[in-house]
Amino acid sequence: MEGIDNLFDKSVSEIERMLNTKTVVGEPIKIENHTLIPLVNVGFGFGVGSGEGNDPQRGVGSGGGTGGGGGVKPVALVVVNEEGVRVETIKSGTTSVLEKVAETIGKSASAGGKGKPDD
Repeated sequence: MEGIDNLFDKSVSEIERMLNTKTVVGEPIKIENHTLIPLVNVGFGFGVGSGEGNDPQRGVGSGGGTGGGGGVKPVALVVVNEEGVRVETIKSGTTSVLEKVAETIGKSASAGGKGKPDD
């Protein structure tokens, strides 16, 4: 059991280390007069197992195990410019962050940099 406790403690410590505000709020990206701040959804899961045994007919048993997985998905961009601050959502997996950035900059450029872009 000591080994599985150690695996569990290490797993939780690593998850705590990885999860901080920079995990879900990305580094700002400056493009022309726009500052874009990516927001992401972080998900993870893990499991830990154990086992022991001492059956006179089957002998001494043992066990162990650990596993985990996770993922990161972009969900929105915070756009900061002379017009103010707004949030542009990224609707599905078919729209990449780069496509959303290009779309956001394109809207502002077509508006001549003045006023709100058309939605």
